[in-house]
Amino acid sequence: MKILGIDEAGRGPVIGPLILAGVMIEEGEEKKIDGVKDSKLLPHKKRIELDKKIKANSKYKIVEVSPQEIDLALNSHNLNLNWLEAHKQAEIINSLKPDKAVIDCPSPNCNRFKDYLKNLLKDKNIELVVEHKADSKYPTCSAASILAKVKREQIMDKIKKKYGNTGPGYSSNLITQKFVRENWEKHPEIFRKTWVTFKNHERMKDQKTLENFSKNNI
Repeated sequence: MKILGIDEAGRGPVIGPLILAGVMIEEGEEKKIDGVKDSKLLPHKKRIELDKKIKANSKYKIVEVSPQEIDLALNSHNLNLNWLEAHKQAEIINSLKPDKAVIDCPSPNCNRFKDYLKNLLKDKNIELVVEHKADSKYPTCSAASILAKVKREQIMDKIKKKYGNTGPGYSSNLITQKFVRENWEKHPEIFRKTWVTFKNHERMKDQKTLENFSKNNI
């Protein structure tokens, strides 16, 4: 039985893409990817080592979702971030054609998410396991989390080389906050404009524009 695990990296940051990865191995051959665990629990050097090991011993697929595609989904009437992830997960499942797919569920309602995802699959007979924290329970999901994390880090390194020190891209990070404040208008292509962090700067600019307009017209 071919078992596919799917996980993501970069769901929350205001800068850079969301990455989804799928890793598929034959049931009983988990030893080929021995040592995998949730990527957040591994140091960077270990993630790099495991990334190579996983790619050499599995079938895998990595999908990059740009800030623009995320914003488009969140501004639409029929999509949100969870449903967008479901569409990307379906793309991975339809491509790799597993017998069983294990999903680290992004939604609080696993059953509803599972039904939505199943409707997107070409093969309705694929067994779906949709759970929270699947990346800490299932080796293929752990492996997928590593591939996604490493890919996201590689892309962020390229962004830093081109645009400057962005920090990790999360709104809670002080370096990222400084970068957003100084660059949100200069490099809009790397930001998720639907995030509150970005919107706050737009709002402040609009307020200043209105204030200046009012002063000049008194």
